Amino acid sequence: MIENTVLSTRGLNLYYSQFHALKDVDFHVYKNSITALIGPSGCGKSTLLRCFNRMNDLIDEVRITGDIFVNQQNIQEIDLIELRKKVGMVFQRPNPFPFSVYDNMVYGLKIHGMNKRRHNIKVVERCLQAVGLWDDLKDKMSMSALALSEEMKQRLCIARLLTVEPEIILLDEPCSALDPIATMRIEELMIELKKNYTILIVTHNMQQAARVSDWAGFMLLGELIEFGETSQIFTSPRDKRTEEYITGRFG
Repeated sequence: MIENTVLSTRGLNLYYSQFHALKDVDFHVYKNSITALIGPSGCGKSTLLRCFNRMNDLIDEVRITGDIFVNQQNIQEIDLIELRKKVGMVFQRPNPFPFSVYDNMVYGLKIHGMNKRRHNIKVVERCLQAVGLWDDLKDKMSMSALALSEEMKQRLCIARLLTVEPEIILLDEPCSALDPIATMRIEELMIELKKNYTILIVTHNMQQAARVSDWAGFMLLGELIEFGETSQIFTSPRDKRTEEYITGRFG
């Protein structure tokens, strides 16, 4: 197994009942990097992403063969609560809870038994600072999180995730509901966060993948067709199918 790898799969297959959604996927993600999964709709990107915190376990009739590793430990050997603390996920549409900003921020701390009032205030400030929201929200902690703009909701969801100190952040098309300016700000945030976290992002936005990621994997019909440094994937892809997708000939 490659050193400095924090997520990886070996011979991974996933079936939804009879549908073969992932086919013999060998994949890895390096520490403190941004890795993008690209490819047309329905190609298996989000399915692969969800494997790393076992979100697919919630779906009936899912069957998985092969191996999934987090920090070179087989995922089946990791306690599920501990896994989801270590590998956090932010979804396509911002999903703040219908509580105040403060209660959203301390929710994970309560779930994981880390809830201490004096400690909470420091954690909330640190995590809101990390996503650039502290100055905007420090005097609005009792405000409903649902009243925030879409961009601020997504930033809040990322900050909420950071409170439990994950090592790895999974982002499933986090900018798809945002306008171009809000998207740019979230991209800037991702680049800042990779100093301390490892990020795996699913995106349909080719320009976004080129702008923010260090590594990229192209998926098609459940297969990982090509994986490499983003600059190589976008300028000199090795597989004709990758080139055709990148140049807009299909997808």
